[in-house]
Amino acid sequence: MRQGIELRTDYDATRLRALARATRNAGQSRRLLALAEIYDGGTRTKAARVGGVGLQTVRDWVVRFNAHGPDGLIDGKAPGNVCKLSPHHREALLALVESDPIPAVHGVVRWRLKDLVQWLWDEFRIEVSETTLGRELRALGYRKLSARPRHHAKSDAAGAIFKKSFPRVWRKSRPTRPLASP
Repeated sequence: MRQGIELRTDYDATRLRALARATRNAGQSRRLLALAEIYDGGTRTKAARVGGVGLQTVRDWVVRFNAHGPDGLIDGKAPGNVCKLSPHHREALLALVESDPIPAVHGVVRWRLKDLVQWLWDEFRIEVSETTLGRELRALGYRKLSARPRHHAKSDAAGAIFKKSFPRVWRKSRPTRPLASP
């Protein structure tokens, strides 16, 4: 019968169970208890049953435990995708955002994310989504600001007609009369 990867020798089942009790991380506790089963002489199949996982996952836990100890059994944050913008690209983007667009050259009167995404493609052949670019600009200290929308046909004179006007007596309250003394 083939033996799996050996566990490190500086730990034992009792110590792993004590660490499992002490930790506040439920995933780490479950993994430590499964490995404690192996230290007690149980099979990898039984350890997988204790951990509620398959044999391959138990093997991965053993490898992580051997390399990093109990801390290796804590779930880490996934690294995510590598950013497509280099510092050089960010500098060029900042210079563009800081300068106002020239309508004859850029074809726009103000920068929108859609325009900046197109500029990045035209200039560097880098394809990023508007969401990603918005997140990048926010990380660089920029905020999405836009003017309050105003209808192109709005008339101030027409708006004045519909304003509420109250009689003068309603505008100021009358002074209260002192109570008569008995």
